[in-house]
Amino acid sequence: MQALLVKTLGLPDKLVLEDIPSPHPGRGEVVVSVKAAGINFHDTLIIQGLYQHKPPLPFSPGADAAGVIKEVGEGVTGFKPGDPVIALMRFGAFAEEIIVPLDRLTHLRPGTDFEQAAAFGLPYTTTYHGLHDCGHLAPGETLLVLAAGGGIGAAAVDLGKAMGARVIACASSQEKLETARQLGADELINYEKEDLREALKNLTKGRGVDVVCDPVGGRYAEAAVRSMAYKGRYLVIGFASGDIPKLALHWTLLKSCSIVGVSRGNFMDVEPEAASRNADVLAGWLAEGRLHPLITARYPFAKTAQALDDLMNRRVSGKAIVIL
Repeated sequence: MQALLVKTLGLPDKLVLEDIPSPHPGRGEVVVSVKAAGINFHDTLIIQGLYQHKPPLPFSPGADAAGVIKEVGEGVTGFKPGDPVIALMRFGAFAEEIIVPLDRLTHLRPGTDFEQAAAFGLPYTTTYHGLHDCGHLAPGETLLVLAAGGGIGAAAVDLGKAMGARVIACASSQEKLETARQLGADELINYEKEDLREALKNLTKGRGVDVVCDPVGGRYAEAAVRSMAYKGRYLVIGFASGDIPKLALHWTLLKSCSIVGVSRGNFMDVEPEAASRNADVLAGWLAEGRLHPLITARYPFAKTAQALDDLMNRRVSGKAIVIL
């Protein structure tokens, strides 16, 4: 079987597509024949050694896969060969066959196709953990989404609407804002053309926003913190801009607001049962049509490196996947 391998840390052009032996499951594991896999910003970091989790070389990147169980290992219950599943991983998804631990598997519900399932994994499970477990987003509250045209941002818009929030989506271009509009955003701000703080003040009539979803960091973080409502929650999900902001903490005092870190990896490691429950909830919402992963680019497996390069260079708005 074929796998995309990182043998040397670096940019996507360093990735190698190779034939390797098919894997066999150990206790508590299954082998999944992959039908589709999601492309995430996380993948572009891990191949360069820039992510906090650094697998030993060689390894396959890829955090999201959907496919069919080929083989189950000893002690596996609740799953059997032939079951369609979603695999939620740190890495390893960019291969024709993958080993998945039982606690990283979710059943694919009837009515959900493999492409939808591959598009929803990391962005939706990360963002739902943030909004639900860390941000305690409630119906009727106002959610501000920075970088709303990216993977996490688009998921936040979609989930925010599913959870009953008023969603204000921000992005750097009209194309990316159109992605957010398609997912149901109530208000749109182009923060390259508008003053973010002033726009938020006008849209909230000076009250501020209850929850901020920030997967990008950078220069808009301060304006977002200063635009928070009383007891608001600022969710730190990532730094896609490459710039980790240094915030003046007196703003948290003046707003009585919280800054909360969101890490899906830590959540899955420390609270695997809660993470599995979240994944089951989301898989159900996906099957019911409450969620709408917006797939904007599809690549054959042989072009996975190109897909990663396109994502790194901001040529993808919405969600890219690879088809096996």
